[in-house]
Formats: sequence, structure tokens, C-alpha cells
Amino acid sequence: MAMIDTFEPETLDDSFDDDYGFALVGRLLTWLSENYREQPTLEQIAAEAGLSAFHLQRLFTRYVGVSPKKYVQYLTLEHAKRALGESQSVLDVAFETGLSGAGRLHDLFVTHEAVTPGDWKRRGEGLELRYGWHDSPFGECLIVASTRGVCGLAFNGTGDRAAALEDLRGSLDAAALEEDPDATRAYAAAAFGEGDVHLVLRGTPFQLKVWEALMQIPEGAVLTYSDLAARIGAPGSARAVAGAVARNPVSWLIPCHRVIRNGGTISGYRWHPDKKRLILAWEAARTEAGASEAGR
Repeated sequence: MAMIDTFEPETLDDSFDDDYGFALVGRLLTWLSENYREQPTLEQIAAEAGLSAFHLQRLFTRYVGVSPKKYVQYLTLEHAKRALGESQSVLDVAFETGLSGAGRLHDLFVTHEAVTPGDWKRRGEGLELRYGWHDSPFGECLIVASTRGVCGLAFNGTGDRAAALEDLRGSLDAAALEEDPDATRAYAAAAFGEGDVHLVLRGTPFQLKVWEALMQIPEGAVLTYSDLAARIGAPGSARAVAGAVARNPVSWLIPCHRVIRNGGTISGYRWHPDKKRLILAWEAARTEAGASEAGR
């Protein structure tokens, strides 16, 4: 059975619904992140999507920016190794200026604040948060927010909503959670589309320092845990940095996926390594597409 429902070729014109297109391609990206080692051909990918090879190529390039074949190349260890070597000069500029550049999808702009002890007294007791499940280019995501901004963003990496919610709840301590997707829908739209996102972060001073550094890594660039430790002025603390990265409660917006192991190995992601690989490949594709567009 095809992973994605089939539909008539004539519905693939330029007017076809973007929300549906992103959901369709999002499910296909997940499949590729799980099956890239088989190096599937265009025809095999098209069959999995329930499309002709022609229409798959057209749809995929429209939403991802590169062909399916090129995207599969971004999922490999070889690409991760190359990215590590090529990112250093870009990272130097980013960390010197304190900016992540214009690479964020749809000009996403992220600001953040650290929650004061008065706001989160007694480990979050009395703080009311809303949560909801929403579609994203990387599969189903969980948004947790207060009236002041996003406190948590997680991906359903295993297909178990309850486990994903419980895992993220551990980062929010005693805060009361109430399901209210209407309250979080606008945050999801801004996170993966156009709009500003304000983050409300609770962490130790060291964790906040690491998370702020993560937001300076440009889209399409990666670095190692030891490199990140050096860049925050704490060389030799790679293990502590890795711990802070692992405790990041806001996936994607605080891009902990941009830190990988020495040698390019992609592992240890809170929301499953395949999800991390998917996001890195997506960003590499968008970066290449943006560079091609700028060069015209």
C-alpha cells in the first residue's frame, strides 16, 4: 500500500493547496529518512508516494527545493562529514555577529527570554500551559505555550503521543498542562511558516548559554559538541554541552539538530535520530535552493 494517498495528476497544478502539499511531502520525507540507506530510485519513491515519477519530481522540487535524488544524498554520512568541514568559516561569522543569518524558513524570526523565579516559582507550580498537536514538514509536532510564548516544541518521533508529551513534561516540571490546539495553532504556523516566534525558556545559566549559542548556528551548517563548547568559551566541557543540548525543550526553533558527533555521525537526538537526519537534509536542500536563487 502506498504511504501517501494517490490523487489525479491535474490536481498538481500551481494552485493546489499548500497545507496539503506540505503534509504530503512531510510524510514522504519521513519515509526517506527511514529508508535512505537503500538508496531508493525516483521510481521507487514515486511508487511509495502513489505518484508518477514526473509528478513526484515536480511536487518534491516545489516544496523541498531540490530533486528527490539530491535529497537522498543529503541524508548520507558522507554529506554530514563534508558539512562539518565546510561550516567553519560560516560559523565564524555567525558567532562573531551573534546572528544566525537569513537562512530560516520563510524569514522566521525568533526572540527569547529566560523565565524569572517569580514567573516559575516552586518548579512551575501554578503556571498554566496549553498544548496541541499540529502538522509540520517533519511530521506531527507538539507545541506547548504560555500566554507569553512557546515553552516547548517536540516531534512525535516514535508515533506515541503520550510518550512524547510525558518526555516534554519533564522539562516543564510542575506546570499544569491543558490540551488546547486552538491556543497553539498560531505558534505552529509561525514556527514552520511566516511570523515571529517568542520563546520562554527555563534553564540553568549554563543551559541558557548553550541554547543561545545553538540559535547562532546558521541553517545548513553543523558543528560538533567540542566545537560548540569552544565557541561558548568552555573548551573541554563537551560532555556538559552535550547534556545541555539534550535537554533543549524547544526542537527546531533552538536548533540542537545542528550539532553532530565527530566524524559526522548523527545520533542521540531526543526526538529520534531519523528525525534529526530529516531536518538536516531539509535545511541543506533549502540552503542550496536559496543559493541557486540568489545566483540567478
